[in-house]
Amino acid sequence: MKWTPGVLLAAWMGLLPWAGAAPKPNFVVINIDDLGYADIGPFGSTLNRTPNLDRMAREGMRLTSFYAAPVCSPSRAALMTGCYPKRVLPTPHVLFPASAIALNPDSPTIAELLRKEGYATACIGKWHLGDQPPFLPRKRGFDSYFGIPYSNDMGPAADGSKSSLGDPLPQPRPGRAGGPASDEAGLRGAAQPPLPLMENETVVKRVLPADQQELVAAYTDKAVAFIRAQKDRSFFLYLPHSAVHFPIYPGKDFVGKSKNGIYGDWVEEVDWSVGRILDTLRELKLDTRTLVLFTSDNGGTARAVNQPLRGNKGSTLEGGIRVPLVAWWPGRVPAGTSSDAIASMMDVLPTLVGLAGGRVPEGRIDGVDQWPVLSGKPGAKPPRDSFLYFRGLTLEAVRSGPWKLHLAKGVLHNLETDVGEATNVAAANPEIVARLRALAEAARDDLDRKSTRLNSSHVSQS
Repeated sequence: MKWTPGVLLAAWMGLLPWAGAAPKPNFVVINIDDLGYADIGPFGSTLNRTPNLDRMAREGMRLTSFYAAPVCSPSRAALMTGCYPKRVLPTPHVLFPASAIALNPDSPTIAELLRKEGYATACIGKWHLGDQPPFLPRKRGFDSYFGIPYSNDMGPAADGSKSSLGDPLPQPRPGRAGGPASDEAGLRGAAQPPLPLMENETVVKRVLPADQQELVAAYTDKAVAFIRAQKDRSFFLYLPHSAVHFPIYPGKDFVGKSKNGIYGDWVEEVDWSVGRILDTLRELKLDTRTLVLFTSDNGGTARAVNQPLRGNKGSTLEGGIRVPLVAWWPGRVPAGTSSDAIASMMDVLPTLVGLAGGRVPEGRIDGVDQWPVLSGKPGAKPPRDSFLYFRGLTLEAVRSGPWKLHLAKGVLHNLETDVGEATNVAAANPEIVARLRALAEAARDDLDRKSTRLNSSHVSQS
């Protein structure tokens, strides 16, 4: 390089890539769809072999009280914005194709905030926060996008979207050609259009059964290519897999390899994908400056294993909303550790933005910075003491410390001694019940008065 006065000035000002402070950390968030709490080795699976996740946990930290949401779209809204979903995605369930509702454009996303800090950003996988042009990932802070805009079961039955690998295609029922009623949340049943695989805003393929089988590998190849392309720059990779959501379509190299049928085959393929990501980071010597988070968007379905939790996806029982999380950053996240501190999808945004040296919009989010927990800081007070269990727009339960109160029936559990929610201890702890009900009322004062109706910023005008 020729040392011209301009170059010298740029170096002095820290404007050259190699000048000034050390590079900001990279971030990879791997979000699995419908994975059960105990579907992976680090959380107790004896059915599915997950050697890469086992190693990730040995080299990192497990968060055992990490909360998402009962279903897909709200969970992803919390991750993207750091907010309780009710604030930013006013729908009681999930989004469907051609939905008029989407993630509130006025709420900054984690990608938008990191891009302000100079990060390259990519979303590879299932989006599910609005499929109309104004709401796709590149409008929400991502430089590039590759994946499907909603769940892999949201397409025609004839294309394999309503049946798993090896199952016969379901036949349309007489008199239901249009499927269930559709509304502002999108098209249901037989009314759904072909499932699209997208590159940025362009549909590159109609997803058929063979394509469903290739999604994990395709996402992984794109993710590895992104990491290699951005190895000299700080990056944020969001990798939300379609697996292991119904319909179940493990890749051809994994079919019949597990002890747990095609579901276990797909879990093991996800583990393979994680291994490729971590191996790429190690190969490029990016592991010591990259934080990787692995989690699930909600509790597992009946085909999953959520033990020792009670309940499944769709509920605010622990099995419906508490999910596994493994954090990995060699040299920064202490190896072989675990924490039972309360944490949530909402906390990812403030944690990563804080590590990047950015600023979280004041007074606009519900998440808290969990780095004191993840870094294993001695004597650190857990940043979060409470959590609100929303199912759609309804507050169904609250937690404070170890205590969880189901509001409708007044059932109280001590999750430290009864994580399976088997014993109601409300009668013996009236003061705890009263305190948690007061917490719920305070939450209603806030969240019942905000974002409970659609407004123009949530709705496509196209």
